[in-house]
Amino acid sequence: MPNKKYKIAVIQLNLNDVAENNLKKCLSWVRDAASQGAEVISLPELYSSHYFCQSEDVDNFALAEPLYSTSFIAFSALAKELGVVIIVPFFEKRMAGIYHNSAYIIDTDGLEAGLYRKMHIPDDPHFYEKFYFTPGDLGFKAFPTNKGKIGTLICWDQWYPEGARLTALQGAEVLFYPTAIGWHPLEKEEYGVNQHGAWMNVMKGHAVANGVYVAAANRIGLEKYLPNTSGIEFWGSSFIAGPQGEILAQASHDKEEILIAEVDLDLQENVRQNWPFFRDRRIDAFGDITKRAID
Repeated sequence: MPNKKYKIAVIQLNLNDVAENNLKKCLSWVRDAASQGAEVISLPELYSSHYFCQSEDVDNFALAEPLYSTSFIAFSALAKELGVVIIVPFFEKRMAGIYHNSAYIIDTDGLEAGLYRKMHIPDDPHFYEKFYFTPGDLGFKAFPTNKGKIGTLICWDQWYPEGARLTALQGAEVLFYPTAIGWHPLEKEEYGVNQHGAWMNVMKGHAVANGVYVAAANRIGLEKYLPNTSGIEFWGSSFIAGPQGEILAQASHDKEEILIAEVDLDLQENVRQNWPFFRDRRIDAFGDITKRAID
């Protein structure tokens, strides 16, 4: 029988360091989250390095790792030791010239429950991800684990209701969004409140529209490693929302934190019974959603 209740966690960290140090740090924080009762634990996007996409530099490809190497070996052993599910977002080297922004879903036995490759790739000032990442080719998936059925999307995916919907329709009880998002410091005063508000609102909307839990794990800190730039101030504010968009836990803008909340499948079912959005979808009228524009 599936678990009716289980605890999920997102970990908010400053990851502006070398890979070896970030790995040790994240292993320690996952262990802390498990000691607090977390059963499904997510790290932020691209956990093993600073956010290198602030520039287009071929040297940064050296930060990538092949499948099932350093990150998988370390977190697989930890997941098995602790009996928890761990979402590990990493920079994947698939082959020479093909790289992905990916996430392992590692089950409680240390085996892979799934692999997700980021589907939507941005190209904005200091978020030059198209230079590095090939768009994901595995689609949107819900992954059965020994704790629950979860979906994992990544950062820029969070702006697209289609990804959330397709994942939820496969039975995902929680949508995890490992993230690396922040303010351009020179724009923060004018645009910062609205940018942050939009980020929270769109994911809360996914929770409501799909009757699912949503958990976003962001990083913190000013990452200013390029000369003559103001860098990116990652805004933290990681959160977990319930199936009506209610905030169950939220982090600060600038502190390293673990957020934990309970997934209650009876509550989720009750919400869906009373707000039957899936029942009333007009799937016969949605064919045009696959078009780039309706001219």
